Amino acid sequence: MIGRITGILLEKNPPQILLDVQGVGYEVDVPMSTFYNLPSLNERVVLHTQLIVREDAHLLYGFGSSEERTAFRQLLKISGVGPKLALSVLSGLSLADLAHAVANKETGMLTRIPGVGKKTAERLLLELQGKFSEGAASIQSDAYAGGSSDIVNALQALGYNGKEADWAARQLPDDVGVSDGIRQALKLLSKA
Repeated sequence: MIGRITGILLEKNPPQILLDVQGVGYEVDVPMSTFYNLPSLNERVVLHTQLIVREDAHLLYGFGSSEERTAFRQLLKISGVGPKLALSVLSGLSLADLAHAVANKETGMLTRIPGVGKKTAERLLLELQGKFSEGAASIQSDAYAGGSSDIVNALQALGYNGKEADWAARQLPDDVGVSDGIRQALKLLSKA
């Protein structure tokens, strides 16, 4: 089993990257949440990994944090969820968003992810109940304090993914109103 990989980032072709590890190039699929946080090319990268062995391929998936890898593993345990769908879920929602959706049984957040229909979303919510650590729950409560959850939801409704919306909401002052917060967040996202 390959649990962690450290190497030099040679290529970025979402969702796949190429890492040079002492002369061997590893193709690694990563969720967009990890992809957005990658350094520039020719920089050193450390990823937590999950190796999936199939009859026709050995596939390596990389994650910026062990929490993301744990969530990926939890998703794979669900009937009908393969690596590609699990990667899509983690690309479409941050861990905080996923924890929030599971805790509040919000199928709407999951159905915005490509490849996740209503039945799959309901199965995900049912199977993931109680699977998140206290760390994910505390991330969730920080991210959705006050009116920021309304701002995040509005940004997602406008087409931004969970990570982008969460990032923009965190940049806003704590006492900002929802409508003003949405306006300011849109300005931040247009500059980013």
